[in-house]
Amino acid sequence: MEPFTIDVADDVLDDLRGRLARARFVAPSRPEYWAAGVPAGYLESLVSTWRDDFDWRAVEARLNRHPQFVATVAGTRMHFVRLAAVRGPEEAGREPLPILLSHGWPSSFVEMLPLAERLADPVRFGDDGEAFDVVIPSLPGFLFSGLPEGPLTRKAIADLLHALMTEVLGYERYGAFGGDIGGAATAWLGAEHPEQVVGIQMIHPPFPSSFDDATLSPEEEAFLAFEGAYDELDGGYSAMMITRPDTIAAALIDSPVGLAAWLVDKYRDWADWRGSGSEGDGSEFERVIDRETVLTMLTLYWVTGSIGTSFRQYLDYDSNAMRPMIDVPAAFPVSAEPGLAGLPRSIAERACSNIVHWAPLARGGHFAALEQPDLMAGHVRRFFSGR
Repeated sequence: MEPFTIDVADDVLDDLRGRLARARFVAPSRPEYWAAGVPAGYLESLVSTWRDDFDWRAVEARLNRHPQFVATVAGTRMHFVRLAAVRGPEEAGREPLPILLSHGWPSSFVEMLPLAERLADPVRFGDDGEAFDVVIPSLPGFLFSGLPEGPLTRKAIADLLHALMTEVLGYERYGAFGGDIGGAATAWLGAEHPEQVVGIQMIHPPFPSSFDDATLSPEEEAFLAFEGAYDELDGGYSAMMITRPDTIAAALIDSPVGLAAWLVDKYRDWADWRGSGSEGDGSEFERVIDRETVLTMLTLYWVTGSIGTSFRQYLDYDSNAMRPMIDVPAAFPVSAEPGLAGLPRSIAERACSNIVHWAPLARGGHFAALEQPDLMAGHVRRFFSGR
């Protein structure tokens, strides 16, 4: 395990600004905002800010205030942030529980930082609750983390995360929280390591490995039909990344504007910004994910050239095995994003035998830890305190 500092070379930033200055934009296919994807007007505004006003060096310095490390885990380079619990006198003599926070796609460790700060140092945020050690990895293939040999399955990701926590960091027991891909890996952690994983918490509850031979309730049938219809409208990105990842990655790794459009399309679709006001210029989702954070994540993907490797778990999806039943305590503050509307608890019960908390969120979408960090810190702390 070695300390790590983000330090992007000047020529990389100069090249980025030059590409942004030479950007070309498509004419809108539909007059309505977002009817055919990211509106050209919004994208031009975002690129203008990225080129002229975004201070990467200030952002880089803030990111580097969080202790970061790299380690070789089972032959794979893994980058992670590690925050130590800031504990009061009443907690002296008791080791803090470590909590692993795992992001998904199209995200990064940056998504989890606001939540991690609140969990590690609650007093700083006006909370007198329990403090935790917090570990935030960059998932394999994302940003500063490498790819392992073989298919990048959810189990393979979980194996690396467990080795990081137990072999590299030496924790004997820990809790795990995640969403999206990180949530799927969290489910595998709970299924495979019940002796060391004290509980799992996910904003995207797990489905059973198969619905074959299952008798579905009318509520379950209705949700699965809704999910299929939603995917018809939303799933173009994943179809491309599953079947032709290198084709789309070639465009995105060469064009920061293309990269921005590809990622922002999902930030806007999946964040929980609706109901916060009428639609305007296309930037509505920035009410919950501010522009500087959007540009931070875009810049990290760009300077690491990792957009293509972030697709690997899509390409390898068919290599995923059947996951065993999850018996450790499980809690689900369910994301308020559109694609999960009406998800029945019974579907998660087909995958988990010990659900101790089920609470559809009133606020907070696909990136809930970033969108609503105070709310999510309360959920995480209530579940893991005392375990």
